[in-house]
Amino acid sequence: MGEIARSAPGKKPYRVYLVGGGTAVHAGWRKSTIDADLHADRDAVFRDIQAIKERLRVNVEFARPEHFVPALAGSEKRHVFIETLRNVSFYHYDPYAQALSKIVRGFARDVQDARHFLSSGMVDAERFRSLVQGIPERAYARYPALSRAAVLDAVEHFLAQARR
Repeated sequence: MGEIARSAPGKKPYRVYLVGGGTAVHAGWRKSTIDADLHADRDAVFRDIQAIKERLRVNVEFARPEHFVPALAGSEKRHVFIETLRNVSFYHYDPYAQALSKIVRGFARDVQDARHFLSSGMVDAERFRSLVQGIPERAYARYPALSRAAVLDAVEHFLAQARR
């Protein structure tokens, strides 16, 4: 985060979002991640990302949950503020969207991260269920590998397991 803030051009403010493993590592849920998934309001903030990647020996991917799963209503209002460094404010991308993406992907580490979203209080189970149920059928047209029924089943299965 410090390196991105130091290299951010100009004095205009930027918003950078940690996604996936970046959130898990920053929150202390695990010690490492294969890559740091990031998203920004303006790509200019990443102008030196290649040099940063080489200097820190870290892989960076530009990704957000909506690349993999339908958007949840109100996502833009649920980002969790981390801190501001220079002219860059850092956030955890909407925890509900991150949890949905992880549950749908279904890898063991992703499911564990989704459990942490619940246990940390970043995600409320009932609100999560309601948001997922609120995804309109037409939103799934952009995700041919997904169906509404399969997503709802995956979420219900996850929430049932999390209660145990």
